[in-house]
Amino acid sequence: MTEPDEFDQFYKDVRIRLLLLTYCLTGDLPASRSAVRDAFVVAWHHWRKVSRLDDPEAWVRERACRHAQRRHTAKLWHREKGLDPEVKATLDALGTLPVSQRRVLLLTALTTSSLTDLAREVGLPRTEAERQLQAASAAFALERDVPTTSIRSVLDDVGTHLDAITWPRASIVRRSGAARRRTHTVIGVASTVAVLVATGTLVTEGAGVRPTLDGERASAGLPSSAVPVALPEDALLGTDTLDRHAPGPTWAVATTSDNSAGDGIVMPCQDSRYAGRRQPDAALVRVFGSEATRKQPAPRVVQAVQAAPTELAARRSYDTAVDWFAACGTERAQLVGTYDVPGVGDAAMLFELHTFEEPEHTLVAGVARTGQFTTVTASSTEGEDGPGPRFVARVLGEGVDKLCELPEGGACTTDPTPVPAAPVPVAAMPGMLAEVDLPRPRGVKQAWVATPPQRADTNAAATVCDQASFKGRGISNSFTRTFVVPEANLPAEFGVTETVGTMSHKRAKAFVEDVRQRLARCEDKQMGTDVTKLRDVKRGDTELAVWKVTTEVTDDRSISFLMGIARDGSGVAQVGFVPVKGVDVSEDDFARLTQRALARLDAMPAPR
Repeated sequence: MTEPDEFDQFYKDVRIRLLLLTYCLTGDLPASRSAVRDAFVVAWHHWRKVSRLDDPEAWVRERACRHAQRRHTAKLWHREKGLDPEVKATLDALGTLPVSQRRVLLLTALTTSSLTDLAREVGLPRTEAERQLQAASAAFALERDVPTTSIRSVLDDVGTHLDAITWPRASIVRRSGAARRRTHTVIGVASTVAVLVATGTLVTEGAGVRPTLDGERASAGLPSSAVPVALPEDALLGTDTLDRHAPGPTWAVATTSDNSAGDGIVMPCQDSRYAGRRQPDAALVRVFGSEATRKQPAPRVVQAVQAAPTELAARRSYDTAVDWFAACGTERAQLVGTYDVPGVGDAAMLFELHTFEEPEHTLVAGVARTGQFTTVTASSTEGEDGPGPRFVARVLGEGVDKLCELPEGGACTTDPTPVPAAPVPVAAMPGMLAEVDLPRPRGVKQAWVATPPQRADTNAAATVCDQASFKGRGISNSFTRTFVVPEANLPAEFGVTETVGTMSHKRAKAFVEDVRQRLARCEDKQMGTDVTKLRDVKRGDTELAVWKVTTEVTDDRSISFLMGIARDGSGVAQVGFVPVKGVDVSEDDFARLTQRALARLDAMPAPR
């Protein structure tokens, strides 16, 4: 296919997607159409470079969004007459979002970019992009009155309004791009001549050698070859590594394969055969078994490695594998701890979980990336004993050391020490608890299920003592959600509720202190109510307090309620638990849950 033919096909395939994105971003159809057209003009100007990129659409998209926002900045959010009511409702909901949140939401829903890539595209750190995405998803879903899982289809429906748009022919776009190229060439030649006349100097590369195409590709960060990445079996770990770091069991290789058989699920929490959206160039899985002893059950260790065609694809694979364990939606699992491993590869994280499927297991999984390789090392042991985070981090580090020596490898291992880290945001609203945070309630075997976040018009996490409200001037990002066990057919009052919000730093401190004071006075004001303080901790700019409140309903019946409140800077979370007869969680488990709520507050958006 010739360059013009290739460009023409790209123009036809991509233009409507970019128009939908820029229209949803600005609400201004004329500005969006002009911006997309001009972005394609610039693309033809640079087509030799753009066509070699791993994702040419992202290159054009970034310019189209920038042009659309520049044209639109002087106008109010656009309102067209005669719009379909559903389309208008979607644009109105988008118009309520801050621009950064709107752009992150649209890039996530309407493109195939990974969170890491889109964070780079909008100029945000990955963690901040996660916060913006989850805040935008929750706010848009509430405004539009749809579940967060329907956001993509709601945005796609806006595209029906764009079907009648007329576009300039591809040949016209190419002529404009060629004219732009000629203009830039004339300006460039004139500038070069002026410099040469002024200095009398001609600079060449090296000893008079002209630059080559290979040099151009390398400087652009492009792959120099289309040959698939090789992944030899000797790049996998051997039993000697496990013997060295866990000398108790007798380790043996159970299987080694390319993971193409069966459903491809080789470890708990794994959602799909491979991590990432595209087929890897190569993949290998090695399963290690061991013999149980009287003192220790038999651990099972899995190493899964996949080679991506580009480093960009490897980053996406890494993000996918991290999400497997950070959310662990395929098991009744509780996230015990999250760790960064900064001295392993280009990026590495570790997750410790406890699964409640019979038989119960302890799972420690490490995910790392080095260059174009993503590797996962997971240790699963029946019961609560077995290899811990330090063991898995060391084995993960040695696995990276074998991969980083390959041509497509990246950073090796310098220090495999795991460092406790904040949990990865996985809830529909950043800063809120997720199902994976909750302990198993005693008395039931079914799984927790969370309701969608709702605006905190009422606060079911409050007690009769404090009656705290997250409504009012100066309080923003206030949401509430409840966790229940619907399959257990429990009374309606059973469940865990969390309410969160952000406010000024001074007000947040006063909010928490007011709850403390109300609980301290409650026994004097509420007849038949007993209040027991279980925890009260202040560290730096964070604080946490937990109480048990028992209220007499009748002479022979009382209700106990566990409540915790946590603050991290300007973010506040209140957590409440109502048990029922025969089904509860321990006070220690609830205190740890409140501690997790505190840890997740780090992901709350800033107060508005």
